[in-house]
Amino acid sequence: MKTIFITGASTGLGKASAILFQAKGWKVIATMRKPEEETELNLLENVILLPLDVTNIDQVRQTVQKAINLGDIDIVFNNAGYGLIGPVEANSEQQIRAQFETNFFGTVWVIKEFIPYFKNIKGGLFINTTSLCGLTSNPQSAIYNASKWAMQGLAESMSYDLAQFGIGIKNVAPGGIKTEFTKGMQVTEDRAYDATMAKMMEGFQDGTLMEFTEPDQIAEVVYRAATDGEDQLTYPAGNDAIRLYAKRLAQGPEAYRIDLTTYLNLKSPYKSVAV
Repeated sequence: MKTIFITGASTGLGKASAILFQAKGWKVIATMRKPEEETELNLLENVILLPLDVTNIDQVRQTVQKAINLGDIDIVFNNAGYGLIGPVEANSEQQIRAQFETNFFGTVWVIKEFIPYFKNIKGGLFINTTSLCGLTSNPQSAIYNASKWAMQGLAESMSYDLAQFGIGIKNVAPGGIKTEFTKGMQVTEDRAYDATMAKMMEGFQDGTLMEFTEPDQIAEVVYRAATDGEDQLTYPAGNDAIRLYAKRLAQGPEAYRIDLTTYLNLKSPYKSVAV
């Protein structure tokens, strides 16, 4: 029986993935901050709940060791994360650091703890939940985007380092997901950006900028990444992620950015600069 270790399994994609892998006959080690409050996963056969706050390095070490002591682990799915919305100048230092502590550093700490184990068994696979916002960009989410772009760069670079030990690493990059993710977002507002935010909301509602997919459909992409045996780093997940990432690749990053700038009714600050 294959085993997957999942972070952030209490809601959304993490929970949907735990349910899917369990249904496929996998053993699931589902971690979350408050496993004592879980009322669904704890009822499933071959699902083990462990406490884990990925920002707590000591707890990361303890929980990873407990998981390893339970038996062989084949896949580590780094899914814990949340969103921070608002312009950079409106985000506090605490908010900015906390965003990276969870989304980026939390993933790093879990990976670091599992690498010696995977090296020892000469195998294993890391899968990380990144985001469409780690492949493209949106206004009003610079810090969130930065944390996800950092994860994309981390995985691409690590893929070279890990390959020599038979260890894989992949990123699943969802677009919009119909989960409680938005409830966990931290939003800092600045009225100076009201027009841009209104246009973004319009794009979210009509599907131009984002479409919202059921979490179980995104979990299917996680399962595909786990089982397809392909040497593939990035898996856009959801129609919006597939469409917009393809558009960015086709246009190139500069043309894509200018196209989005035009859509948002923003003027280029460079056209009026005299040389």
